[in-house]
Amino acid sequence: MEYVVQTKNLSKRFGKENAVIGLDMNIRKGDIYGFLGPNGAGKTTTIRMLLGLMKPTSGSITIFQKDLKKERIEILRKVGSLVENPSYYPHLTAYENLEALRKILGVPKTQIYDVLDIVRLTEVANKKVNGFSLGMKQRLGIAASLLNNPDLLILDEPTNGLDPSGIIEIRNLIKRLQSEFGITVIISSHLLTEIEQMATTVGIVTKGKMIFQDSIEAMNRYAQQKILLKVSDSEQAWRSLLAKGIKADFKEGIILLQEHSNEKVAHTIRTLVQDGFWIYRVEEEKRSLEETFLQMTKEEKN
Repeated sequence: MEYVVQTKNLSKRFGKENAVIGLDMNIRKGDIYGFLGPNGAGKTTTIRMLLGLMKPTSGSITIFQKDLKKERIEILRKVGSLVENPSYYPHLTAYENLEALRKILGVPKTQIYDVLDIVRLTEVANKKVNGFSLGMKQRLGIAASLLNNPDLLILDEPTNGLDPSGIIEIRNLIKRLQSEFGITVIISSHLLTEIEQMATTVGIVTKGKMIFQDSIEAMNRYAQQKILLKVSDSEQAWRSLLAKGIKADFKEGIILLQEHSNEKVAHTIRTLVQDGFWIYRVEEEKRSLEETFLQMTKEEKN
């Protein structure tokens, strides 16, 4: 399996404070990797280490199968990033801002038009940036990070402060970068609701430690699911199920099934009907990913 980014036992300490502790990160080619955690969890510190802006206290970072410590310049030529707020000259146009950066990077002028098209800012290329909305400024920042035609894009809280329409714009852009251009994307956030709509893989950190790393589907499965039954003579019905070996809980007149496969639910309902109980309502209650995320981080803090 080809990993674009791998860290092993990555740690960063500031004096006596541990900001990142033994972080093992595995990001495959083509992933949209949602790097999640509460504010102050160590996300930005980790990203700064990935970009060579900060030296780890211990551990290693491998990007494109190369050691960042030994081949930093060569690696970073293929990495684009947007950390915190994008930098721009407000009195210059979008095109002029990108032209200033293009000269530093030494890429062809045609690349400016290419990235403006990708982020859907072509029509405002000659408009001064101080007249842009916050969402447009974020997209311009992403355009700047794409100028060097990167294979890996690292975005730190790119939707922070945006209104709902701006968030949707950035979300759709990130998905396009992965699907149309094959760019591997790391996007950090403290909002699971945003990440779950675009990420393929999730890594959750709290207090500097990685507490979960897997596919978004695996996290969906991690979210607990229950089937709620509203029936006649509910307590008696619940005792009847227990007597027949069917696992269930009883709370405030509601039967909660512990086993919720389609076959188990159908068998339970048939059993209740055969025993003379009326079925008023069958509902699925699924703990949201947001609740799962909060619970995981809360348990780790405790």
